[in-house]
This record gives sequence, structure tokens and C-alpha cells, in this order.
Amino acid sequence: MGGSQSREDLELSDSDTEGQQEEETEEEENYQDVSNETPEKSPSTGRNRPKTPSSLDEVESKLKALKLKYPSTTTRTQQSPNSNFKNGVKLYLHIGGNTPKAKWVTSEKLTSYSFIKTSKINGQDEEEDSESESEGVSWWVLKVSTKIRAKVAVEMQLKTFKEQRRVDFVADGVWAIKFFSDEDYKVFNSKYQECLFENTFGYESNEANKVKVYGKDFVGWANPEKADDSMWEDAEDDFLKSPGSVTPVKGNQDLQEEFEEAANGGIQSLALGALDNSFLVGSSGIQVVKNFSHGIHGKGAYVNFGSGNHRSSSNLVHSTPKKALLMRAETNMLLMSPMNEGKLHSTGLHQLDIETGKIITEWRFEKDGTDITMRDIANDSKGAQLDPSGSTFLGLDDNRLCRWDMRDRHGIVQNLATANTPVLNWTQGHQFSRGTNFQCFASTGDGSIVVGSRDGKIRLYSGNSMRQAKTAFPGLGSPITHVDVTFDGKWILGTTDTYLILICTLFTDKDGKMKTGFNGRMGNRIAAPRLLKLTPLDSHLAGVNNKFQKAQFSWVTENGKQERHLVATAGKFSAIWNFQQVKNGSHECYRNQEGLKSCYCYKVVLKDDSIVDSRFMHDKFAVSDSPEAPLVIATPMKVSSFSISSRR
Repeated sequence: MGGSQSREDLELSDSDTEGQQEEETEEEENYQDVSNETPEKSPSTGRNRPKTPSSLDEVESKLKALKLKYPSTTTRTQQSPNSNFKNGVKLYLHIGGNTPKAKWVTSEKLTSYSFIKTSKINGQDEEEDSESESEGVSWWVLKVSTKIRAKVAVEMQLKTFKEQRRVDFVADGVWAIKFFSDEDYKVFNSKYQECLFENTFGYESNEANKVKVYGKDFVGWANPEKADDSMWEDAEDDFLKSPGSVTPVKGNQDLQEEFEEAANGGIQSLALGALDNSFLVGSSGIQVVKNFSHGIHGKGAYVNFGSGNHRSSSNLVHSTPKKALLMRAETNMLLMSPMNEGKLHSTGLHQLDIETGKIITEWRFEKDGTDITMRDIANDSKGAQLDPSGSTFLGLDDNRLCRWDMRDRHGIVQNLATANTPVLNWTQGHQFSRGTNFQCFASTGDGSIVVGSRDGKIRLYSGNSMRQAKTAFPGLGSPITHVDVTFDGKWILGTTDTYLILICTLFTDKDGKMKTGFNGRMGNRIAAPRLLKLTPLDSHLAGVNNKFQKAQFSWVTENGKQERHLVATAGKFSAIWNFQQVKNGSHECYRNQEGLKSCYCYKVVLKDDSIVDSRFMHDKFAVSDSPEAPLVIATPMKVSSFSISSRR
């Protein structure tokens, strides 16, 4: 485990000032030539690489032999070394992975880059003009020397270092390129952003098309420098007044593993309780574990899906539950299994009585006498699972948002002993026309609802109306695969495959009152979001399955308390951000950034296997010497608990 900068501190610290012999010598000592570290053929084209000049002196001699107009040495020291070399850059490669021998090595001391538009990402190395249009579908591709040929996309995880005139990115490895002047760096970034916009949205990057994509009220999302960030500052002040913020996480605090134990089977998800127990939902059953102030451990009862412990004619063993929802003061659990493996939709769910370990019924989703499907379920509110009399919960499908009731239409609890596959009562909701493509949702402390969509949009609904969203935030081009919201509804955390998006819902209405986008239309005073990302190196080291999953706030269920951390999984990594630090606009991570502010300051827990879930326990389990409740991390075969402490 460690911070995101631990491997990034292997800085490319060589000077770019040419003509100074001692600095040139220093670079030769600090950076090993990569000729013995990389194959002689380009991975994308398979062609032999042309020999790269071994030094700038060799380049100089070749240029002089061509009898070009060549400046004097005195003049040359004041110019960039690539004055006669279009788009000239230095190229570096990171080798050694996550080992002590990890380092940056010089791949090419002088090469060039270009942006080309092509329909072949990994095809033959055709020589299209960078501004030409190819027939059919085509994309902008970044080409560096003959070694790199990558589609311009968020999957490159490009990170900029303005002060070093450097960008890092992923393209079948982790690369860095350094520019010889501030202007070269600026030109590259400008062109990269234009290509990224066009590849993402299918429109040329200009102001008119940005308004078309984001909407006139969200100009700050397209041009963050024009955004109103005052809401972030106001929210930061509120955080400092919150009782839950008296012990913020400090730089010298770290994660310490408290417990680790093997599970009975392949863990699929965590269902954390705020009372005595939590639950490990696996491929063959549910393991009950005890909650303690330093984590979860101690195996209790085990509910086996294949043991015939339910009265329904249907059997859970056909498909592992993809969703487990605690209800009724955590004495009951709703289990939703997809109709078929690989499909997320379900025609019903099973209700488990935790105290007896029995599946007591199988519920069916039905509307107007017709069976329908759901892709997700959620509690009515953040603390609803603690309500001993709770009988309602939320449901979501591609084009449906609703509330289900386990009582009949007259409010009477159904007789499960005589009912023939009881039908859930659709009490509230709306069936939208095609096009919403809902993916995920979550609820606030007061029952307001946030919904994430495949097109990247995030919609806010009040608890009273599910027909029309109060606010709809535009997408940034990536599907929202998971969404969470703070108890007070002021902050939304959306998960995409390559980044997390943090949105502030606060705004000031026409009467000067502070509101959230759940209970009013925000107009055009909308703050730009902030992105949370892994560094290119960490993204690469996280493993093959390195997509972000299930980003969550820490867990509070009480007014006046504030969430303190955010956690997400990515392959073998669990990344933890300090919430207050992310909101602090003057934090060093944001210095010299262009575009939407992106936070790379996180701690990492690295496991030997891919992580299936990471969640903070309820804040009641935070002890006096810790600013946060324990963090629980599950891999398919093990579950671990970590506490945040000042101990090293």
C-alpha cells in the first residue's frame, strides 16, 4: 500500500537546456538507453524500426551535412533543441513494474509525434495527412516514432506535468514524452484535447459543438476556467463546521491491516451492516460475519443456496445473486439474481430471513398484470435498512424508475404461506420512453434519488416525483457504471471505467437560498465537476481488469455528519481518496492543471488477486484514535479489514 506518488517520484529530472555539457552528461548517467529493453519491431506494425540517432550531437552533424541554415552555438542555447525537427520530443518508457528495480529509461532521445486520422488503429502504418478525412468511420490516433500508435481516448489515462513539460500515458506500456519548450507542450495538449473531444462525441471541437454536447447551462464543464467554483468553497466551509470533520485525515496517517481471513467460497459482493453483523455474498451462499471496531471477522452462520432452504419452486443455485439488500433492521435480505449468466436483468427476487437462514419467499416484478424486469434495487434512503418496519424499496430498469412495496395494495402484509409467487406492488414510479438507458442508482438520507446512465448522464429526482428529473448533468462521454451520493445529497460520485466523477449539487436560488439539485432547478450556476483518476503507471499496474468499480463514499446515516473518504476498486488495487483534500481547490494536486481538475492524491491497497468490493463500515465503528471507520476489502477468496491510524 502507499500513495500514488510513490512510483511517480522516479521523475524525469534531466534538464532540457541543450548546449550545457554537464547536464547532457548527467542525463546519460541517470537514464539507461532502452534499446535492450524493447523489441526491435513496433508492436502495432511489426516493421523494423529505423535507427534512432544516439545523441543530439549526431543529429546536429547530420543537419550540418545537409548545409541547412544553422544557428551559432550561442544562439542555439537559447532555442529548443528541436528547432529543425517538427514536433520533436524525448520518449521514455517505464520498466520494472511494481518491483524495487522499477525505473524510467530513455527510449528515444529525439523523435517526433503526430496526430493522424485513420480507420486503422493497429493496422498498417499508412501515411495519412493529420487533417485528412478517411473513408468510413475514423478516429484520431497519436503516433510517436514507430513505437506508439494509440487511439486518443480516456483509456490512455494521459496525465500532464506542466512544470516539467511532460505527459505520461498508457499505450501497451507506460510512456512519458518531454517537450523542448513551453510552446511545444501547449500545442500538444491543445491538439490532444481537440482530438479527444472529436473521438468521444463525434463532433469537431469548437464552442458551438461544446454547447451542443453539454448544454448552455453547463459551459463550465466544457471550459472549466469559466466555471463557478464558489460552491466548492462554500461546501468546504460547511465541512469544517461539521461534527464529523474534527479529525481530518492527515498526511502521516496510513492504512493498517487488522484482520484477514479466508472465505467459504468465491465472494461476489459485500453487504455491510450497521448493527451486529455483515455478510459476504458468494457464489454458493452467504457467510455471516461479526462487526467490530477494527473490522469484520469471525465466521457465523452460513446460508447455502443449494441446500433447499426455501419454499419456492425456483432455485437460487442457477445464478449467483448480483445484488443483496438489507432490510427491516438488518433481519431480512433481498437477493436479486439475473435471469441468465451475463445478463443483469431479473424478473424477481428472493427474500431471506437472516435469523432463520431460510429463503421465505420469491417475489415477482409485475406492472398492470404483466411481468417486467429490473436491473438494480436500492434502499428507500441511506438509513432505510435500519428501519424495523420497512417494507418498500426502489427499483431500476433500463427505462424504469419505481418504488416497490411488499404489502398488497391495501397496505396489508401478504400471506406468504398461501400466496402463489407473491407479486410486488408498484406504488410509485414512471416508465420512460426509450432512450434513458439507466444503469445504476442510489438514494440520499431523505430519499432523493440519483440515477446514472449509459450515455454518462446523471439525473437527480426528488423523493416525491420520479417522472421528471429536477436536474440532469451531461455526460463526459463514458457510461456511468455505479453511482453513490452523500447522506445530505450535496455530493455525487459517479464511476466510469477510467475515472470517477465528483459533482457538487449545491446552488443558490433566485431568493439567495442554498439548495441542492434534488429539490430545485440549478440554472446556469453549476460548478464544474472534479475527476478522480489513477496515475498512468498505477492504472497499468492494477492488472488486466483495471476498470474502476463501485466507487463509494464512507458511510454515515445521521444529519450533520460528513463523509470523509471515497474508495473504489480497480483490478488488484483499492484506491482511497481524502474527501476534504479532493474538495480543496488550492490543493497542490490541482496546480498547473488544464481542463477539469483531476485528483491523483490517493492511497493504494494492493492485493494478490482482483478485488471484488471495497467499502467503509458504518461510522459508528470509528474508534477514538482513527478518523474513519474500518475499510473492508474483499477478493474472491479472502476478506480483509483496514483501519486508518497515525501509526506507521
